[in-house]
Amino acid sequence: MKKSLSIAARTAATAAALITATACTTNPSDSDSATLSNKDKAVAVLNSIETGDQQAVSYINPAQYTQHNLAVADGLAGFGAVLQALPEGSAKVNVVRAFSDGDYVFSHTDYNFFGPKVGFDIFRFENGLIVEHWDNLAVKAENANPSGRTQLDGTTVLADLDKTAENKALVSDFVDSILVKGEMDKLTTFIDGENYLQHNTQIADGLSGLAAAFEGMAQQGISMIYTENHIVLGEGNFVLSVSEGTFADAPTSFYDLFRVEGGKIVEHWDVIETIPAQDEWKNSNGKFGNL
Repeated sequence: MKKSLSIAARTAATAAALITATACTTNPSDSDSATLSNKDKAVAVLNSIETGDQQAVSYINPAQYTQHNLAVADGLAGFGAVLQALPEGSAKVNVVRAFSDGDYVFSHTDYNFFGPKVGFDIFRFENGLIVEHWDNLAVKAENANPSGRTQLDGTTVLADLDKTAENKALVSDFVDSILVKGEMDKLTTFIDGENYLQHNTQIADGLSGLAAAFEGMAQQGISMIYTENHIVLGEGNFVLSVSEGTFADAPTSFYDLFRVEGGKIVEHWDVIETIPAQDEWKNSNGKFGNL
């Protein structure tokens, strides 16, 4: 009980620090910040939602923090206000995967954030500080998918760093050809039959699982349409694609994480989030702004 109260107190202190930091216009430059990688800093910021680690605040630029989560107000003050609104001691964060690509860090996280959720986060850095944030969140499923997989399990092993550019190009082509243009006759160019592990909550493994899911949606009159890909980020064998479109006719943000092996896509995780109406936005930066 004492530990829970202590964490809650630290989280409240972090929220206060975030709000207070908006008055500061200088960039922190302590030795800890200088020695940590951008990936380490992004993970620390996410973990601070649970732990209340106030040091993590110093990894965010207090004078320039652009927020693209449309339920959160812009800047550090908006982030701090959300932390203050969390039920005491409720926040849980487990960063399952984290990757870096140039000035970007992207992560795959198991949350309890106003309820159990799975999320992808993207942070952009300038001069070692976070200046921009995008994310996609979905309610965590209670049950495994038809192949017994969850939204978060599977390998976390980073490999093939020398093939990052090649793997990003493969995924970019897949998203454009298959998901946007619907050129399904090219599927086997990207996926090797049943050698495809699926973590979507409704779809089974393999091309047969994909086909069954598409057929089922068609029978129910449900459409899933990708209209535009905004960015592809990758490190080694893991590549994240961020796209927009519609799902069941509702404006939707699609975050798809792929694992590539031997020139083929062999594993897939995703988070699909409905984009709220513009009059509900807490900031004006847009879900995909600057991507």
